[in-house]
Amino acid sequence: MSQQFNPCITDDGSYTFFSEQFGQTFHSKYGAREESIFKYAVPTLLAQKASRGHLRILDICYGLGYNSAAALSAIWRSHPDCTVEIIALELDRTVPISAIEHNLLSEWEQPIPQLLTQLVRAEIIEVERLTARLIYGDARMTIGQVIDRDFQADAIFLDPFSPISCPQLWTIEFIDRVAKCCAPDGIIATYSCASAVRQAMVAAGLAVGDSTPVGRKSPGTIASFDVAQLTPLSPQELEHLQTRAAIPYRDPTLTDSMAKIIIRRELEQDDCGLETTSQWKKRWRKIVVRASVA
Repeated sequence: MSQQFNPCITDDGSYTFFSEQFGQTFHSKYGAREESIFKYAVPTLLAQKASRGHLRILDICYGLGYNSAAALSAIWRSHPDCTVEIIALELDRTVPISAIEHNLLSEWEQPIPQLLTQLVRAEIIEVERLTARLIYGDARMTIGQVIDRDFQADAIFLDPFSPISCPQLWTIEFIDRVAKCCAPDGIIATYSCASAVRQAMVAAGLAVGDSTPVGRKSPGTIASFDVAQLTPLSPQELEHLQTRAAIPYRDPTLTDSMAKIIIRRELEQDDCGLETTSQWKKRWRKIVVRASVA
C-alpha cells in the first residue's frame, strides 16, 4: 500500500513530508526551501553559468521537486532566456504527486509550478525554455538510462535519505555512475558531509569541497572534476578521509539490500585498523589548543 504524505512545516515556513519507510523527513527542519536553494542551486553556480544559454541538470531523488524548482528559479532570474534540460530520478511516484496535490510548489514563481506540475503528470515535458523527463524506479538502475543518453550535466543534485537509512545511493559504485553523468566542469552537490560519501567521490576521480552550512554547523559537499570551482577541504577534514569513518559503502552489483550494504561496510571497518572518529577529534582538539596557546 502506498504511503500517505502529509505536509509538515519547517523553520523557514516551507513544507516537507515525512517518510515512514526511511524514518526521516525529506528536508531538514531548518527549512525545505532554504535547503534546496543553498545546498543545491547556489553551490552549483547555476545563476552564473546561465549566461551560457543552455544548462543540463540531473536531479537524483526528485522528491517534492524543490531542487529542480530552485534551479529553474536561479537560472531564469539571472538569464530569463536560458534553456534548461532536466533529467530527474525518483523511486516513489506518490511523493511528487502528493506535493502537487498539496500545492507545495506554489511558493515558487510562475511558470515553475505549472511546468513541474506538467512534468509530474506527464513524466516528460518539452516547451520553449524547458525539456524535462521524470524517470521512476531504483536510481541504481535508472541512472543507466542517463549514461546511455551521454547526458553530461552542468549540475547534479544528489539528495537521497541519509547514508545510514539509504546506503544504496551512497555507495562507491553508484557515485562512480553519478560521476559519469557530470560534465568536465559540472558540479555535484549534496547535503551530506559524511567522510564515506566524500571518499567515494574521490575514488570516482572527483575533487571535493565544502558548501555553506544551512541551519546547522556542518557543511554540505560539492564535487567536480574542476577543482578551481571548489572551496578546498581543511587539513582537518582531509585527515578525516583517512579514518575508519571514510570506509565507503559498497554494492558491487548495484542490487544489494540496505542491510547487506551496511553489514559489508561494518566488517570492512572492523578489519581496517584505521583511526576512529573519536580518536581523530581528540587529536585535533589538542592541535587546536596548542595553536591557541602559541
